[in-house]
Amino acid sequence: MNNYPPKTQRFLQQINETTLIGDGAMGTLLHSRGVALDTNIEHLNLVRPELIARVHADYAAAGVDLLETNTFGANALRLGAIGLEGKVRRINLEGARLARLAAGQDRYVAGSVGPLLRPRGDEQELGPTEKRQILWQQMEALAEGGVDLFLLETFSSLEDLKLGITIAAQLNLPAIAQMAFLEAGFSRDGVSAERAAIELEAAGAAMVGANCGSGPKGLLQIMPRMAEVADKPLSVFPNAGAPEYVDGRYLYLATPEYFARRGVELAAAGAALVGGCCGITPDHIASLRSALRDRPRRRVKPAVQQVKVKRKEVAPKPRKTFLDDWGERPIITVELDPPRGLDVDVTLERARVLAAAGIDAISLAENPLARIRLGNLALAKKIQDEIGIEVITHVTCRDRNLIGLHSDMMGAHLLGLRTILAVTGDPVTTGDEGGASSVFDLNSVGLLSLLQSLNRGKSSFGVPLSGRTDFLLGAAFNPNLERIDGQLKKMERKQAAGARFIQTQPIYVKQNLDRLLERTADCDLQVLVGILPLVSERNAEFLHNEVPGISVPDDIRQRMRGKSGDEGTREGLAIAAELVAYGQTRVGGYYLMPPFGRIDLALELAAIIRKR
Repeated sequence: MNNYPPKTQRFLQQINETTLIGDGAMGTLLHSRGVALDTNIEHLNLVRPELIARVHADYAAAGVDLLETNTFGANALRLGAIGLEGKVRRINLEGARLARLAAGQDRYVAGSVGPLLRPRGDEQELGPTEKRQILWQQMEALAEGGVDLFLLETFSSLEDLKLGITIAAQLNLPAIAQMAFLEAGFSRDGVSAERAAIELEAAGAAMVGANCGSGPKGLLQIMPRMAEVADKPLSVFPNAGAPEYVDGRYLYLATPEYFARRGVELAAAGAALVGGCCGITPDHIASLRSALRDRPRRRVKPAVQQVKVKRKEVAPKPRKTFLDDWGERPIITVELDPPRGLDVDVTLERARVLAAAGIDAISLAENPLARIRLGNLALAKKIQDEIGIEVITHVTCRDRNLIGLHSDMMGAHLLGLRTILAVTGDPVTTGDEGGASSVFDLNSVGLLSLLQSLNRGKSSFGVPLSGRTDFLLGAAFNPNLERIDGQLKKMERKQAAGARFIQTQPIYVKQNLDRLLERTADCDLQVLVGILPLVSERNAEFLHNEVPGISVPDDIRQRMRGKSGDEGTREGLAIAAELVAYGQTRVGGYYLMPPFGRIDLALELAAIIRKR
């Protein structure tokens, strides 16, 4: 049993003999007691220790066998985001001290360690060395503070969790390793409950299990699956069901009696340690204590072995796309906007004229400039069916949450849409639709990753689907910035996430075209150069000053000065034609954006492009 401290050895012996009871939530309980939602819960160890001590005392009075330290997010990554990286050690030491005072000699103290989550919007990946430093700093302080073991909880990354187990062993303490599982028993990173149990046990975890993610009912489906493959004792800390939004707060409505009944079932399914996560209170734990009193743990294997039917994977048949003739002739796509209302006749007629002129694909925008228009998925279906031209359907992250993106993209495939341009989308502040809000659960890279997962027959959480999509994926690129190194790095991430082509923002500066072609020459992405012909001085000034991602240089705006009507149109078309001539044979494809639906301009430009 290793050279663990006596109290730790006693814990490991007990979990093989009976069911122990853990505590419940810290954050949601403190919020219900009046702590502001934007408060850093772990920092309260230093600034309001009496609040944390009260929670620990209440759980002790409810009859727990194990108390967790209030240190779930007390690492340099999370605390550093709010300027508290210098207090990591103090917060963890104080968290251990407060829990030990409440635990006394009869209860155990687990050092709570949460996953390595970067602040929202920070896309930089953590390296192995950095991850180890962050976990070691926190866990070393907890060990120094006198915890009896570690509780590594709510992890979605199996590798990060195994790293935590390794560090715990180096600090001479055992670790309970818990993952958060979502739909169908898979973690957010696509790890199944069975795989987690096997690999965590092999990594040296003293217990394996699950917490958060779902309520007791969901974890009741996961426990037997883990019990079937694991030899180590199991732990489970469910939420109090799904939260309900009431008067500005999320409330968990599962009663203590319901939680206790389900807790007994979890113990019967094999859990040696049963506690609670979000929404669980001392009242829930007290009911569980009463229900489990003197009940020995009964670990069972599933009564009925599920027969897994292996589906025969049928590879999608090769299909022709607008990229197939790349290199043989210039590829031309033209953007259309869906109408503001329900009448699609004008849009369909424009698409029909473009198709008859030999345009390779229609690029169909989605609520451009964050203004309400007809849904482009339905319109793309209608254009493809009635006119027979391929549609590049824009999909924004602004208008749908993660659930909606999954559903709509599977639905798009069902409709027969196969070419998707993944874009983050202009924020709603760009438009004039008061009361709307931006979602942005994902950015464009995240959306591409989701679509690539669907192409592989899985959700972005790794849950297998009955079939797989066959999307050709594209992305946007802004070549008009003073420095494009950031855009190039993001383009590499987009390519890794499945993008096959990029459409650029409109280019007006020849040097920007040179730089774009030079810097993308060695990538495997097909580059469609964006061209938006100007029609007036007013149009040029609006694009330059009010549209994100578009920059019209001074000399071009000077050429448009005082021009409108036919004169403005002729000058704008001449500017665009000069750029086409300058690109010569270096440009393999164009993305034409005719202003105000002026497809006559797109057709003139297409004729110029084909004469080169």
